Amino acid sequence: MAESSELFLSAECIADAIAELETVHDWLRFAVSQLNHADVYLGHGTDNPWDEAAALLSFVLHLPPLTNDKLLTVRLIKQERAAFVDLLQQRISQRLPAAYLTNQAYFAGLAFYVDERVLIPRSPIAELIADKFSGQLQGKAVHNILDLCTGSGCIAIACAYAFPEAEVDAVDISPDALEIAQFNIEQHNLEHRVYPILSDGYDALVGTKYDLIVTNPPYVDAEDMADLPAEYQHEPELGLASGEDGLALTRRILAQAVAYLNDGGVLVCEVGNSMVQLQQQLPEVQFDWLEFKHGGIGVFAITKAELQRCLHYFEQ
Repeated sequence: MAESSELFLSAECIADAIAELETVHDWLRFAVSQLNHADVYLGHGTDNPWDEAAALLSFVLHLPPLTNDKLLTVRLIKQERAAFVDLLQQRISQRLPAAYLTNQAYFAGLAFYVDERVLIPRSPIAELIADKFSGQLQGKAVHNILDLCTGSGCIAIACAYAFPEAEVDAVDISPDALEIAQFNIEQHNLEHRVYPILSDGYDALVGTKYDLIVTNPPYVDAEDMADLPAEYQHEPELGLASGEDGLALTRRILAQAVAYLNDGGVLVCEVGNSMVQLQQQLPEVQFDWLEFKHGGIGVFAITKAELQRCLHYFEQ
């Protein structure tokens, strides 16, 4: 597809576009055509070419997300047109997701800085955070939250907004990821409630207990890693791959979670498509597989009591 993409975005095509296209609507239509023709992969924050193009164009124009129809008739100056074409070319020829081109992603309605040191936020857990995990916590007060495998810090920061009385530990094994998490924490003025911690899993948290553990660990199995679209090759493998079956880290998280949860505490974990493997490996465990209004699969909740009951299964 790369060859046809380059041919379609020829110098003549670009010159014609810059000369003839004027409005936001013109340029979004043009970009959607290019993205469709190039067959780019979507799924890093957007699920359709219009939103992908809008993310790039709003960045060029220094505007918030283009959700207001009144903006569609706004005209671009030639410098803005050229800048947008440049981003569009990179998106197509290099298969760079829009969020890496703009260094901006949205999660739970909040803006975050991202680059190729962290995964692009896209977890359906955002919907649970917006609902304050009401279905999982059943009214239990939350004072301490752990975001395990925090990456950009998006889940930790969104949880801090949802639970203004809680403190949140944002844990990751990657120093590079924690640099970005720290930056995002500072951007949201949450330095006094969200704490980035360098740790391999729970290792640096001995003696600490939480009311809620939320984790989106790497869960892509070896077969799927080999078949990922080119866009994923820009994301850190450390944040994606988790052994032959995609569950190496998840099994460890489950086996050790009891020691880090307060009584009545809950673990919420995303395993994506690896949910089938997890159910097959641990049929005795009563995972609460969650449903989402806005799409998404492979997220379960499990109580401390159930973790305790099934501890011997996790340790096998």
